[in-house]
Amino acid sequence: MYHPQNWIQPSSVSREIIVTGNGAIDAQPDYAQVLIEVRTEGKDVSQAQQENAIIMNRVIGSLVALNIPREAIQTTVYTISPNYDYIEGRQVFRGFEVQNAITVQIADISRAGTVIDTAIQNGANHVSSIQFKIEDSDAYYQRALQMALINAIEKAKTMAETMRIALDPIPIEMIEESQHNAPIPYSAQLSNREMMTPIAQGTMAIQASVRVTFRY
Repeated sequence: MYHPQNWIQPSSVSREIIVTGNGAIDAQPDYAQVLIEVRTEGKDVSQAQQENAIIMNRVIGSLVALNIPREAIQTTVYTISPNYDYIEGRQVFRGFEVQNAITVQIADISRAGTVIDTAIQNGANHVSSIQFKIEDSDAYYQRALQMALINAIEKAKTMAETMRIALDPIPIEMIEESQHNAPIPYSAQLSNREMMTPIAQGTMAIQASVRVTFRY
């Protein structure tokens, strides 16, 4: 004698679709940051430090004269390291190098070229990078994230329609993949040119990516 109530009903098989959605918003940067360095060398470390300090003070003074606030100028790197030459397989001490780097925040991006040229004219010998930045980047990122989720949903729907399957429109898992706001590299070449270094700010792409799992 059997008991129907004891039958075990087979569970339905759950399958998943995993898609990646991307979104991007173009935004105008609000300000720029530039890394300006003074590097000096000398046999005597004190002499190299003193020379470096004199040049860097002159550089900072020239930037303040451009109405760059002192609080917008910050020391980022200060290192002292020995330098060696390798002659016929032997390590020969050459002297010390002092590296002093400052980060300068420039509120008026159109003056970035003037800031760079002024620093170089007053003794800076290395400009490593410029970063254009946005004051309230989170608001732009939230919009890019919304676009990324919409993009993921549209991808999943297209895949489901192509395979002729019934897709559950409610995601069972969402993973925020990345936020990307890449700095724009810049390398300065030292010269006595009279023309201002051209700096084109353009727009910045604030990007978001999500990985979304749907069940069908």
